[in-house]
Amino acid sequence: MASFKERWNIKSNWQLFIIIVVFAINGTLAAYLSKPILAFFGITKTSISLWLYYPLYVLIILPVYKVLLVIIGTFFGQHTFFKKFVLNMLRKMKLDFVADIFDQKKRA
Repeated sequence: MASFKERWNIKSNWQLFIIIVVFAINGTLAAYLSKPILAFFGITKTSISLWLYYPLYVLIILPVYKVLLVIIGTFFGQHTFFKKFVLNMLRKMKLDFVADIFDQKKRA
């Protein structure tokens, strides 16, 4: 745990606990909300091949996960940590242009 705290610049065990709780809630909620989003566009398991449905499901989960991570993290008082985490994740995925849109420091 000490390596996580050091690498993520976490100050206390309580903050680490909150961050782990946010990740747990967020992963479950992102997977849960992605199905209705696909259904809104008329994409269900019965309407298209499962070989196409599941890749689309994963593609929808990715942006939903990132948005929810910042929202839920803010709700739990960890906005700065999760905003930095999401921006870093976007940059590692080679989506720098998206990260730059949301990075206030780069705009100034």
